[in-house]
Amino acid sequence: MHYITLFFAGAFLCNCIPHLVAGLQGRPFPTPFAKPRGVGDSSPLVNFLWGAFNLLIALVRLVRHPVTLGANFECVALALGALVIGVYLARHFGRVQQQARARGL
Repeated sequence: MHYITLFFAGAFLCNCIPHLVAGLQGRPFPTPFAKPRGVGDSSPLVNFLWGAFNLLIALVRLVRHPVTLGANFECVALALGALVIGVYLARHFGRVQQQARARGL
């Protein structure tokens, strides 16, 4: 269970980055609250709040299950969570952007 928690902490940490960056730059970006969900853009404020929420969830998980940095299974679980969600989101938003370009948006 400890490694699963760290896996999700890594996923939430990875997911907080684009939302915080978009929000702080004042740019719209897709969130689960957009229409269509995960494809349409949400406001910069919604993105910032969603990114902050993701960061909070990751930090709560890490406080409850601390990680010793180094070559160990805890760091592997954390990195794997970030890697899996990162690859998924990169592919998903790559398709979203490609479809938007094809529509001339």
